[in-house]
Amino acid sequence: MPGRPVGKAVRRRYVRAMHAEEIAGARCWIHGPADAGTRIVLLHGLRGDHHGLEPIVRNLRDVRVVVPDLPGFGTSGRLTVRHDAAGYAAWTHRLLDAVTTDDDIVLAGHSFGSVVAARAVAAGRKPTALMLLNPIAVAPSPKAFGTRVARGLHEFAAALPEAAGTAVLRHSLLTAVMSHAMVTTGDRALRRWIHREHRRRFSTFADRAVLLEAFHSSLRDDIIAYADVIAVPTLLVAGDRDPIAPPHTQRALRAALADAELVVLPGTGHLAHYEQPAAVAAAMLRFLAQLN
Repeated sequence: MPGRPVGKAVRRRYVRAMHAEEIAGARCWIHGPADAGTRIVLLHGLRGDHHGLEPIVRNLRDVRVVVPDLPGFGTSGRLTVRHDAAGYAAWTHRLLDAVTTDDDIVLAGHSFGSVVAARAVAAGRKPTALMLLNPIAVAPSPKAFGTRVARGLHEFAAALPEAAGTAVLRHSLLTAVMSHAMVTTGDRALRRWIHREHRRRFSTFADRAVLLEAFHSSLRDDIIAYADVIAVPTLLVAGDRDPIAPPHTQRALRAALADAELVVLPGTGHLAHYEQPAAVAAAMLRFLAQLN
């Protein structure tokens, strides 16, 4: 499919067009022309880093995109406050202040990054628009089997000594289970590439405390809780096979927001940034064009 990531071929096409900077205490990757008419700050999800969003970014031509490693993940240092949605939202305000002197910027996020982005807007920041990819509209049910298993594993890791607990959270088997639970594409080559990316990127968190703070926030925080105070135009991009953020929750979120558009990608799960990056970027570009 057009825009599909394929390892080295993808990196050759987009990595040369970007550079990295330290902004607001985080390592940020800057893509696109400096004089672009549109600027986006794009936040990754739990356990990820900037690499996961690059397949989308390479399809956002003529757009300036800033993609940080969230503090405590990838190559960014820790926050001095808790690594939860509230802490990251406050940090996002600092990041936006450092990137722009006004609010002429679009804020976007994938999965847990969508919660951070939405909370930053709800806390008073008013960007031009908000774009939420596989957004966590409603927090997962604590009674759901997957939630109970994930919580149990993380609580087990928290009860162990530091080194042993961290080893559990970084274990390749845990990564493989999470990866296989999220991948929906039937393309074998793409599946292998996604699993390989997860093996490389899912263990780059700074330490056990950072991951546990963010993980428990991901179970507790959602977007619909403060949707009524989000007044900027908002794009929701969902997958019709997403078990973490299913379509019915996205429709509820769209109804709760003052000004929202929902795009549902067929045959796609929670990893739209890997499985359908060109389609995600196309939806984002169409939405941006409507703002002008």
